[in-house]
Amino acid sequence: MKKIILFLALTLLAACGEGERAPTASDLPAELQVLTREGPTTYGSEAGVGAVGFEHDLAELFAEDLGIPVRFIVAADEDDVLRRLRQNEAQFAAAWLTGGDGSLRSSRSYTRTSSLLVMHEAALPIGEIGRLQGRTVDVRAGSQQAALLRGVREQVPQLNLREDATASSMDLLEAVANRRRDAALVDRAVYRIAVNFYPELVGDLEIGGEQPIAWLFAPRTSDKLIERANAFLERVAGDGTLARLMDRYFGHIERLDQVDLAIFRERTRSLLPKYRKFFHEAQALSGIDWRLLAALAYQESQWDPLATSPRGVRGMMMLTNETADHLQVDNRLDARASILAGARYVAELRDELPQSVKEPDRVWLALAAYNIGMGHVRNARRLAGQLRSNPDSWYDMKSVLPQLSRPSVAEKLRTKPARGGEAVLLVENVRIFADILMRHEPAVNAGDIAPLGRGKPPGLRAPPAGG
Repeated sequence: MKKIILFLALTLLAACGEGERAPTASDLPAELQVLTREGPTTYGSEAGVGAVGFEHDLAELFAEDLGIPVRFIVAADEDDVLRRLRQNEAQFAAAWLTGGDGSLRSSRSYTRTSSLLVMHEAALPIGEIGRLQGRTVDVRAGSQQAALLRGVREQVPQLNLREDATASSMDLLEAVANRRRDAALVDRAVYRIAVNFYPELVGDLEIGGEQPIAWLFAPRTSDKLIERANAFLERVAGDGTLARLMDRYFGHIERLDQVDLAIFRERTRSLLPKYRKFFHEAQALSGIDWRLLAALAYQESQWDPLATSPRGVRGMMMLTNETADHLQVDNRLDARASILAGARYVAELRDELPQSVKEPDRVWLALAAYNIGMGHVRNARRLAGQLRSNPDSWYDMKSVLPQLSRPSVAEKLRTKPARGGEAVLLVENVRIFADILMRHEPAVNAGDIAPLGRGKPPGLRAPPAGG
């Protein structure tokens, strides 16, 4: 009898402990299904890369953490995301959503945002909600901003709310910038991105206050999966992964003022068409998107093939004499020769980096090396290791590179001081210019680019025999 009682007691203890054990593979779905939507904060596609986006990458990291594959289901808009989530078409939604109406369980918040009324800089400011009487405000149909403005209209009945089912938030802001629409209500993060494309936009009024952004879960999603999601989000917030991801998509915005951006946009119309075919050729030669190369050229010379700096660097891609000699460039002031050589140099620098450096950090570090040399970038990577920073992460290296200018650090590394802060500014500016070009200029495929001529490009020496 005592043996039976002991057996029952042990069984009960084991049963009580089951609720506290770590989840096993059997607790997880065979596939992580994630609802999302297209947008600058969520999900999109990039030529040669595939699916990208802040929410895409965060959900993909969660799937890797679980050790299971992920499948993204792209909904039409926020309302469609919520409708399909309630129908259990996925385990959760990663779509830059606030807590909704509270009917769905949500994860811990991983960032915050608000809604901004955006107008043209020449328009009379509104300043307060009461002045929306008689005004027309456009929103994307099915968006959180549409629901927010429907609530505002209860206070301001003469507000004319137009919900557009075909235009994205970025399309609405473009229309405001071009004076085709009076005002639009959009997410603050979208506005911060768009103002780089359209510097004439002004965020006039915040409506609804700041809101937390979180994942929302379907009714049938298991408690275990939600626990794992919250533990994952807590971990990436604590170990810097979330900060690096935020920096990848949003860290470079708001660095240039309106005058700089207006000049850039004007020169994309007046100067870029003269050199576009050379950048296309440079992409074919290097495998680097022509728009990124054009952004680098603009940062270096503002697309002036005759540019010369006091340090002796010259031409469209501002090559030094030493670099030009290495790349066999006879005439640095020849636009085509300079562009092709600069593209080859970026590709060389990118290929010199260890395989542990992944894109897009790889090309950003290569651009830093284009500015200060690969030797200094290697020194900065060594310094990052000493500082317990990640030498493969551009987010971490942005803080490390400026330290190369300190004599005490240079002495420790047994090298000369370097302008690491200047390299960071170059890369961040190139990122902004490239973003603008990638929105307004079409990508080109290798098959669409006219083949390079059989002879050497003007300004380039013929390669050495056997080279």
